[in-house]
Amino acid sequence: MAELIETSIPRFSAGCRWGGTTDAPVVLFPEGAIRVEGTGRIILELCDGHFTLAEITQKLEAQFMLAPKDKIRADVRLFLEQLHAKRIIDY
Repeated sequence: MAELIETSIPRFSAGCRWGGTTDAPVVLFPEGAIRVEGTGRIILELCDGHFTLAEITQKLEAQFMLAPKDKIRADVRLFLEQLHAKRIIDY
């Protein structure tokens, strides 16, 4: 399994893509679909193959300035690692 590091560039795995509607987006993957809302949706929208983990974290830190930076970093990392384990995100 690939290690998620600051320079990793998260993106959807092959066969995974956005679906649903603008108001109720889902991530489609070979085994099913998951609905994403809130911060999870923001993170996944940034997983377009253009931003590194560090850049995604910085964008969230700027958006949620009152939240502790260490918590944001840990939460983003855990979220992406869980999706990587389900083969929804590659990096």
